[in-house]
Amino acid sequence: MTTESVDTPAGEARVTWHPARSARLVLALGHGAGGGIEARDLAALAAALPARGVTVALVEQPWRVAGKKVAAAPGTLDAGWRAVWPVLRRPGLPVVAGGRSAGARVACRTAVELDAAGVLALAFPLHPPGRPEKSREAELLGAGRPVLVVQGGRDPFGRPGEFPPPAGAHPYELVEVAHADHGFAVPKKAGPTQEETLAVITGAVGPWLDRRIG
Repeated sequence: MTTESVDTPAGEARVTWHPARSARLVLALGHGAGGGIEARDLAALAAALPARGVTVALVEQPWRVAGKKVAAAPGTLDAGWRAVWPVLRRPGLPVVAGGRSAGARVACRTAVELDAAGVLALAFPLHPPGRPEKSREAELLGAGRPVLVVQGGRDPFGRPGEFPPPAGAHPYELVEVAHADHGFAVPKKAGPTQEETLAVITGAVGPWLDRRIG
């Protein structure tokens, strides 16, 4: 694991690399508005995917690197992501953009512009909790690239059944993580353990990424 700093218009960003020995693809993951790259789903993917030939790059936005408590505006997040993108490219390797929550929105909004090979949307915030009328489905449906949504079954930001039908040239795929909340935490009495829940995520993401190589 190595870490490098990247200058962006919004300040200093940081990339933490989890390299694969014989990399076939780079997966770049941004964090959400309420936490950093230590999120359980991001950490699980960074631990599991290098063995599959996927180099994982965990990207910290400038507001987080600066120690601020409140996330920057969407336009500022997009600008920071764009500035980091050239650092994420490796000769001959496709780069899949992704992230959890707000990071997933950034990846969807910029995927076509940056020519991402796909988008991994973890805990996509379809709407604010209790506000389904404030839908962000246009960002998801407009990603313009193959998208995998991994969503907790009891996510207050959008349960799987609330998502719109896949549409367009690149209809998204959705994997439901049973009993999981927005952070993919599961109640102790739910049945699946936390380890088993994270294994559902890594088990879905790995094969989907395999299809982005070629």
